Amino acid sequence: MVKFRVLYGVLLLFSVCVLFSACGDEVVVKPAAKLRLDYELPVYDSVRLPCPYSFKKNTLSKTVQKKGCGVNLEYPHMKATIYLTYQSIEDGNLKSLLQDAQKLTYDHTVKANEIFEQPRVDSINNVYGMFYMINGDAATQSQFYVTDSLNHFVSGSLYFESKPNFDSIYPAAVYLRDDIRRIMETINWKE
Repeated sequence: MVKFRVLYGVLLLFSVCVLFSACGDEVVVKPAAKLRLDYELPVYDSVRLPCPYSFKKNTLSKTVQKKGCGVNLEYPHMKATIYLTYQSIEDGNLKSLLQDAQKLTYDHTVKANEIFEQPRVDSINNVYGMFYMINGDAATQSQFYVTDSLNHFVSGSLYFESKPNFDSIYPAAVYLRDDIRRIMETINWKE
């Protein structure tokens, strides 16, 4: 019985020493790990098409002209594309073009966590529009339209070639949103 008490006392003393020596270390909380993707600083160049509009685009993108005056800006290294569609305003169809662009955006509310609207008003160059930032696992991360309200209407959307996972594509989505803003800021109408 005495040996048991001595052994118990030694174990207790050892445990207390370990406990106090462990408590002396400073606790360091490490931040949660996040994916870090760095992209080159964008360089913008003018896109001149045989169409009634022009704009500046990121030189990292590849321009593919589609039927009519539609344009795809492909980003192969991000597996993303900004799709641009041009429509002329005829017979007072501006209202229906605006409704279609807004409906296309808000059809994504099923999967989107939130949709932010950012209006564009440039009365000097007659460019008016709306930029939509769609956060969440929606099929598209951004939509926009610009118009001169009389003759021209351009709409666009950003899609990735992958299953929507907003956490994974967030850095690329932010980078490409800046490219979309640059398109909206530099668009010029040809009369």
